[in-house]
Amino acid sequence: MSVDHGIYNQQDPSEQPIFLSVVPGMRVIVRHDLLTGEKADKDWWMGQVIHCGGAARDPSMHNLFQIADVDSGVIRWVNADLVTHVLPGTD
Repeated sequence: MSVDHGIYNQQDPSEQPIFLSVVPGMRVIVRHDLLTGEKADKDWWMGQVIHCGGAARDPSMHNLFQIADVDSGVIRWVNADLVTHVLPGTD
C-alpha cells in the first residue's frame, strides 16, 4: 500500500496558502532566500508586488511574483511560497 506524505495532506483543506490572495499593489513580507555569495544578514524583507505570474497549468494560480524591495528599490522575481505575510493596505 502506498502512503502519501505530502505537505498538503497535513494542512487543513479549508486553509489556502497565503500567496493565493496576493495581487499587484499589495505590500508583503518575503522570507529571504540567500543567494550564493550573499551575507546572511537578514531573515526577511518587505516589498510591493508589481506583477503576479501564473502557473502553466492554471494561469489564475500565481507561482511567481515580481516584487520591489521597499528599502533598496531592487526588483526581484520571487517564488510564491517565500511570501509569508500580506500587509493591510494604507488606503
